[in-house]
Amino acid sequence: MKKIYLSSPHMSEEGYEKEYIKNAFDTNWIAPLGPNVDNFEKEVCELTGAKNAVALNSGTSAIHLALKACGVGKDDIVICQSLTFSATANPIIYQNAIPVFVDSDYKTWNIDPNSLEKALIKYPEAKAVIIVHLYGICAEIEKIVDLCKKYNTTLIEDAAESLGTLYKGNYTGTFGDYGIYSFNGNKIITTSGGGMVISSNKEKIQRIRFWSTQARDKARHYQHSELGFNYRMSNIVAGIGRGQLKVLKDRINKKRYIFEYYHKAFEGIKDISFMPQNDWERSNCWLSVILIEGKVKPLDVILALEKENIESRPIWKPMHMQPFFSSYDYIGSGISENLFKKGVCLPSDTKLTDRDLLKISNIVKRLFNE
Repeated sequence: MKKIYLSSPHMSEEGYEKEYIKNAFDTNWIAPLGPNVDNFEKEVCELTGAKNAVALNSGTSAIHLALKACGVGKDDIVICQSLTFSATANPIIYQNAIPVFVDSDYKTWNIDPNSLEKALIKYPEAKAVIIVHLYGICAEIEKIVDLCKKYNTTLIEDAAESLGTLYKGNYTGTFGDYGIYSFNGNKIITTSGGGMVISSNKEKIQRIRFWSTQARDKARHYQHSELGFNYRMSNIVAGIGRGQLKVLKDRINKKRYIFEYYHKAFEGIKDISFMPQNDWERSNCWLSVILIEGKVKPLDVILALEKENIESRPIWKPMHMQPFFSSYDYIGSGISENLFKKGVCLPSDTKLTDRDLLKISNIVKRLFNE
């Protein structure tokens, strides 16, 4: 029985990635940097409209250096969306700063602007706000930008899951002071592992590039006046990314097709609802996520699919509920906890066939018809 994955790497059928990797080998650009890295940054900027970019080895390192760039240090307050993966919050701790977690709203499943303003009033000294575009769904970004300007704090957009998502025609990641993309193996396009920081601030991007290559000073000898990091993306990995960018539009279309398939398949099942899709956005639908009410529980769905060698997962467990982060302040009304308790991420792999989707849908529907 073949395994059906939640969201696995999908190389282009045309072999674009192999062409860029082969060129790197043929020209001996195996070192950490090279033409593929430079061009990958340029091509992401051309796609999104970003002005500057630095390709790094993960989305986590991208958030880390964005925090460093906006001056976050020991005991500084960083306001962070609670409903997310830990990679959003961990870099706050890397900088010895203090996270304050904020609830989501039902309209977007992302940071609630009202709760965010409460947090900014409570912590006017906050150095930065990190918001997330969860599962490819847009946060209510215009309101969030206005709040960050009003309270004079830096906005970091964690768009790790939302590359290709549009908010009123503009790409997520381009609204904040810094935008973060991830190219992890499960993302809509992948470099196997990798990330990127984008920003309109050229000087800050140059600092991030400097820090990411061990903060080596301009000197004939090896000299370091600042703490550096080994965070730069390799030329081989960037070649995979360049090939993947060529099929991003196809991957978005397939993700959206999968979402619509499930939506139609579960019509009439009153105990199933779907993640929001608002008029202002065109989501990449990275994962198709449902909420379940009534006698059938999320774990029932997960286990039923697991018996058929099909991978699914719960929604992210909010950060303020995580043992490591439980001692930090949380501002909200329990919406993120409710989403976590009721949510299931369904298989959203872009290699899924209609036969696979029919099988998955029938397994889920049987649970609600028993």
